[in-house]
Amino acid sequence: MNALFTPYDLGGLSLPNRLVMAPMTRARAVTCVPDDDTALYYQQRASAGLIISEGIPISREAVGFLFNPGLYTDEQEAGWKKVTDAVHAKGGRIFAQLWHVGRLSHSSLQKDHAAPVSSVPQRAENASAYGWVDVGVPGQVAADEPTALSDRDVKRVTSDFVRAAQRAIAAGFDGIELHGANGYLFEQFVNGALNTRDDAYGGSIENRLRFLIETLDALAKEVGSNRVGVRLSPFGRLYDMRPYRDEADTWLAAAQALDTRKLAYVHLSDQLTIGAEAIPKGFASRFRSAYMGTLIVAGGFSKTSGEEAILQGEVDLIGFGRPFIANPDLVERLQNDWPLAVADRATFYGLHGAKGYTDYPFYDPEK
Repeated sequence: MNALFTPYDLGGLSLPNRLVMAPMTRARAVTCVPDDDTALYYQQRASAGLIISEGIPISREAVGFLFNPGLYTDEQEAGWKKVTDAVHAKGGRIFAQLWHVGRLSHSSLQKDHAAPVSSVPQRAENASAYGWVDVGVPGQVAADEPTALSDRDVKRVTSDFVRAAQRAIAAGFDGIELHGANGYLFEQFVNGALNTRDDAYGGSIENRLRFLIETLDALAKEVGSNRVGVRLSPFGRLYDMRPYRDEADTWLAAAQALDTRKLAYVHLSDQLTIGAEAIPKGFASRFRSAYMGTLIVAGGFSKTSGEEAILQGEVDLIGFGRPFIANPDLVERLQNDWPLAVADRATFYGLHGAKGYTDYPFYDPEK
């Protein structure tokens, strides 16, 4: 079997293999601007069929994690240009994951210490942001109670995503991925247990999906649908996302709506490997029947299980997250059955310099 290592045409972008480096927050940019280490980190992993960047905040309001490089200033755009140039110099391909955390933020991260925003003014229980515990002291802080976005503000946020997409393309990204998963802003609208609005963005399935679909349409209009992907986490329970009555119907309606839009891909995040519940057995097949375009799935795949999923037609591309941290040459290691290094969890996030970031070695079979 070698399905993982066969080429794939992603909306006109040629991928040399089916391995996708999934987005992973690393929090390494002290000034929230990508630097030389950021460029080296992504360049080292350029043999992936596709790299999806860490979540990139589209505005100051969108930030929920200190030291996370954004894409809303000229300096940040220039920093990301160095990253894409470095990846392309090694023959790689990279999409920017555009991100708004919604209520999973803290006033210490917001302009003028404002409250974060969400679909409704309800705090995420037992959830935290990475903000300022005290002046100059970073750390985990409980997510603040948000304010509800007005209809006008919803459209403003969509415009913020479009501006960030414009910057992403100007910075040389091959496309963009809208982060609609893992309990962040878009899921705060989709989730029927949380979203109790009585306007055009709440109530029915169509209304709860409206913000997501309107933003995807605006992005597709700006940069082309073949350069736009979206990440979703059906039945996700991260950050106080709770079950609701028409949950399966909601995600199947999303699949049908996305199928008509001819996007670059839909990217499903199975949360089992990050401490939450898995997508219910059999639902992925139902989603696949409703959405016929390119499908990426991430969540605990091995070489063998990834091969099987592709050969059975369940997915087109396989997302790998943590294995790429300690194995910049993950593609070559899997292809040659070389042993995998294990990442140091203590350096997953935060300002550790090169340690746990760019210092993981490539495998040398001679040694």
